[in-house]
Amino acid sequence: VQLQASGGGVVQPGGSLRLSCAASGSIFSISSFGWYRQVPGSQRELVATSSSSHGTRYAESVKGRFTFSRDDSKNMWFLQMNNLKPEDTAVYYCNADVMSTLPGSTWKYYWGQGTLVTVSS
Repeated sequence: VQLQASGGGVVQPGGSLRLSCAASGSIFSISSFGWYRQVPGSQRELVATSSSSHGTRYAESVKGRFTFSRDDSKNMWFLQMNNLKPEDTAVYYCNADVMSTLPGSTWKYYWGQGTLVTVSS
């Protein structure tokens, strides 16, 4: 199973970006989807998660500005980021709790490689 994040870039304050994450490989089911971010020297922090059991949740700092969505038919999920601020600058990682099709598999968290978002004038 592999997760591929994309869509990062450089944007001015107030601008927008849309991140995408695509899961591929021997996937039987995905129970939760997430976006996290990390600034060098700091811990990785939750940005948004979505699951059938808990719905969609956002970090307080992004509520009203970021929107999570997903396309289950393609095993893809997205993070629409509007009104970006300099403090949103970070490497953004997607993750998912995945059950693979391999015999004996259990639920396992996978991470994408990260995509850099820079908000600067």
